[in-house]
Amino acid sequence: MYMIWNNFKTMLLMSGLMGLCLAIGYLIGGPQALVPALILGGAMNFVAFFFSDKIALAIVRAVEISENDDPALWNSVRMLAEQAHIPMPRVYISPAAAPNAFATGRSPRHSAVCVTAGLRRILTTDELAGVIAHELSHVKHRDILISSVAAVIAGAISVLSYTMFWGGGDRDRRGGHPLIALLLLVLAPIAASLIQLAISRSREFEADRSGANLLGSGRPLARALQKLDNASKNIPLPVPDSQANMFIVAPFTGSDFAKLFMTHPPVEKRVERLMKM
Repeated sequence: MYMIWNNFKTMLLMSGLMGLCLAIGYLIGGPQALVPALILGGAMNFVAFFFSDKIALAIVRAVEISENDDPALWNSVRMLAEQAHIPMPRVYISPAAAPNAFATGRSPRHSAVCVTAGLRRILTTDELAGVIAHELSHVKHRDILISSVAAVIAGAISVLSYTMFWGGGDRDRRGGHPLIALLLLVLAPIAASLIQLAISRSREFEADRSGANLLGSGRPLARALQKLDNASKNIPLPVPDSQANMFIVAPFTGSDFAKLFMTHPPVEKRVERLMKM
């Protein structure tokens, strides 16, 4: 029941993002602008669908590994993927010192799991399994695709807002007042970001729950989250704010925006839920 409700909330939030995108397109040029708005969103979705995994892995300089490179990590992914009844993802390690992990790919058959060198240094075997189970839950439930679509629609809303403000559209439709256009420029991207963040937080709770069920206990992941959160607060991970939602704990990027719009639920709340399982 919890999973059904979580998926329903995600569907509503995604619908809200698309509605914002179409509303801004309409304000720019009326009904005839809806088609260009959809084309823009479609083009951005195409890029996110086919290339988001390569972009994410390149940003953290991740390298694909085989079983011989890191048997413990590779076999943990293999065994948990079998338990989750999904294809074996590709396994990557990033040289980043900041301890973190993420999954990427457009579907379970085209997925990858990446952990950082910093994570490998501080987690025990069962804590590592908790992290892998969490990431494989994202893969199984196609959270990566949902997050990618949400991100590109939020980006499209920002582009449309700037277009409208800098001369696009009919001024009569904007209400004939530049203040309305200015408010739209500021508020529409913020609204899109808040919806995107709500999607991200919702999916993190679900991946925690599903990953704990896969392991049979929430304790290994709870301990891992506490370690990762404490260490990540001190070691920056230089990734764009738009990709912070991909990681198992919010990376410290040094950005005030990232602190203002947190992509993850509080670790304390996640740990509390996991320890009750």
